Amino acid sequence: QVQLVESGGGLVQPGGSLRLSCAASGFTFSRYAMKWYRQAPGLERDLVAHIRSDGGSTNYADSVKGRFTISRDNDKSLVYLQMNSLKPEDTAVYYCNAERVGRDATRYTYWGQGTQVTVSS
Repeated sequence: QVQLVESGGGLVQPGGSLRLSCAASGFTFSRYAMKWYRQAPGLERDLVAHIRSDGGSTNYADSVKGRFTISRDNDKSLVYLQMNSLKPEDTAVYYCNAERVGRDATRYTYWGQGTQVTVSS
């Protein structure tokens, strides 16, 4: 069955770094764009970063540009989010998402269970 399993979250001080990982299984990873979302308490789930299926293009939310880097390893079915210069406002549950649109416009999307990131002194 399809699984997306995030890891790497935790408690970090402001200015610190974390690297999140998402291990995918049960689908053809290299055919899917991968995204990281985050959701803080009481707020909507927001897109943080996106990487194309072949890794050739990335996009970031303005709030994380220059601090976060998304990458992927299609051989290992892994996607990463390197987070540097973390701020308290980065505190949220971070979710891994896989998505592709089929030739018939059917959208296939899968979600992980999330990993908590807390930035606090």
